[in-house]
This record gives sequence, C-alpha cells and structure tokens, in this order.
Amino acid sequence: MSTAEETGEDAPWGEVTPEAARRLLVAAVEAFAERGYHATTTRDIAGRAGMSPAALYIHYKTKEELLHRISRIGHDRALALLEAEAGGEAPAAERLAGAVRSFVRWHAERYTTARVVQYELDALSDEHRTEIIELRRQSDAVVRRIISEGVAAGEFDVPDVPGTTLAVLSLCIDVARWFNAQGSRTPEEVGALYADLVLRMVAAQK
Repeated sequence: MSTAEETGEDAPWGEVTPEAARRLLVAAVEAFAERGYHATTTRDIAGRAGMSPAALYIHYKTKEELLHRISRIGHDRALALLEAEAGGEAPAAERLAGAVRSFVRWHAERYTTARVVQYELDALSDEHRTEIIELRRQSDAVVRRIISEGVAAGEFDVPDVPGTTLAVLSLCIDVARWFNAQGSRTPEEVGALYADLVLRMVAAQK
C-alpha cells in the first residue's frame, strides 16, 4: 500500500505476523477501499501483495476472514482511543473533546483503513458481524457515558443522550469517507475542528 498510513512507528498492522500475512492484509485494505469488498477477488489481493493466489490461502481461509481481521483490529484500536480519553478526573467537556479529537484524527490518518472498517460491515458473516457490532456498542457506551456525566455535572445541556451519542459518532466516522491526504486540512486540524463542533452540539458551558 502506498499511502502514508502504513509507514512509521505507528504502522497499524504491526501485530499481524508473519510478514506475508501482513502484506496480504495491507493489500486487502487497499483493494477493498478502492473497489469494494464484493468487487475484489482473492487474485486481486494476492497480486497487489506480489504473491500467488494459492499463497493467500496459507494465511487466510477466505476473503471474508481477511475482512474480519481488518475490521477487528480497526475497531479494537478505535475503541482503545475512546477509552483512553474517557477515563480520568478531567471535566466531561475536556474528555469529550479529547475523545472526539483522537477518534477523528484516527479516521483521517487511517482513512483508507477506516473506510473498510466502517463501511463493509454487511459483508461479514453473521458471527463476525455480531462480534463487530458488540465492539461498536462498546464505543457507543464510552461516548454516551462521557455525555451523561457531563449532563449530570451541569456541563452539558443534552435532552437526548442516546441520539446525541449517535450523532457524534456518525459525524466522526464520516471523516473517513471524505478525507483526502492532499486536502487543505491535516488530520490534527480536522480533529480540533470536530472537537469544537461537538462541544457546541452538547452546549458545553464555558
């Protein structure tokens, strides 16, 4: 994969071993993001990785297994970002802004990966979809908790906490759909913008 998201110390697939399995997974991310899951063949993936189609099946039984591995890693990382910002003794507004900033920055920096993680859910098997939906519910619960705590503390004015939580997460996730690394805003700038927008959404007291 040629995008910057696969390089550096923060390369997202470092936990995937051996190297051949990682190369195939990176190739699958690129192919799924470019062509969509259903239009991508195992031959496409293997070719991008510089390997034979037979080599793919040594590491992954099916194309769906590859998608599940991508989705699981991506959702685990996104949830970890939210949880890291949600804890502590800081005011709810500070924690919500931090969670949104980190979550949006991840979707911008890893936009190719995020497009696959967030928009190919329906291609998963029933078992794998159930597993990923549970991770999404956990992410929802983290954001909902911060907002609820802000309401209880008088920091936020939010009549509908579940609906606002859904709106916040939807806003953040959509960054992966439109973000362009050659655009005028950096991931950090988009994260800061969205954090400010979300605080305005919940009417944070300043």
